[in-house]
Amino acid sequence: MMLAWQIPQYGKFEEVLNLASFGLPDATSNSALIRVEAVGLNFLDILAIAGKYQEKGPLPFIPGIEAAGRVVESGPESPFAIGDKVMTIGNAACAEYMAAGSKTTFFIPGGMSYEEAAAFQLIYQTAHVALAHRAMLKADEWLLVHAGAGGVGTAAIQVGRALGARVAATAGSDKKLDTCRRAGAELAINYRKTNFCQSIREITDGRGADVIFDPVGGDVFEESTKCTAFEGRIITIGYASGQIPSIALNRILLKNMDVIGLFWGNYRQYAPQRIRQTQAQLNHLWRTGKIKPVIFHQFAFEDLPEALAALAGRQSFGKVVLKGPPANS
Repeated sequence: MMLAWQIPQYGKFEEVLNLASFGLPDATSNSALIRVEAVGLNFLDILAIAGKYQEKGPLPFIPGIEAAGRVVESGPESPFAIGDKVMTIGNAACAEYMAAGSKTTFFIPGGMSYEEAAAFQLIYQTAHVALAHRAMLKADEWLLVHAGAGGVGTAAIQVGRALGARVAATAGSDKKLDTCRRAGAELAINYRKTNFCQSIREITDGRGADVIFDPVGGDVFEESTKCTAFEGRIITIGYASGQIPSIALNRILLKNMDVIGLFWGNYRQYAPQRIRQTQAQLNHLWRTGKIKPVIFHQFAFEDLPEALAALAGRQSFGKVVLKGPPANS
């Protein structure tokens, strides 16, 4: 038996989360069973619990998709051996044990902690695939990152800098602006006090941002079309505002702009080789000190509701991490 959080029905996480004992998951021929040491939490976990995420599994389910841990059982076709330290993206991460499929499971680089590894894979994969592959960000271009103090925002700032871009970021408080600057933003804009489009035009001599990284959507996306450079690119990766924006196509046409979508999850099905290539590049960037996960807080396993509340209330910056259950729990 193992300790795990379960969602018996969709709803508010503070009302439906249930901590109990369950049977261990089965490791298939090409997967491994890992003892979870840390879980990386994401805003999509809140959406999934509420039944509002684009991918839905059958009820009941164990939440969480991102974890780091130690292999305790390995299938005959799995590349991992018992004792290997790995990070993985899959399903049912908020548990003592998790089945880890080989397509999205990787060795943890030497010297990286479990907590860092749990905060590493999804946000940096998303940022790197979005900026380097989809938006084709170039050195010396201006990149604007919205929600720059969040997990994927800090990752996008760091990846943008690693690619040689000049980076601006938006956030809603002075503390979060400091997080953006520490991540590498040259310009940090408080969107509650300043019109970000005006700030971008000023720092680019009226040209606008070459690439805009948008996990917010809604009015932020629509306003961003006003400060995108000629032949600029807006890459949309999510809708944290809760609003899916409409597009003023005439503005897209007149600026010769590209609007690009990035849903990282589909690479698992359609282009798993992209995930492997990207992870190798990210590991190199980490080893050379160019990227490093920003961790807001490490919550105890039994404090998952409080951890999700920090995410939902926009109290956090960087990544929120849940520790694995204590041994012999």
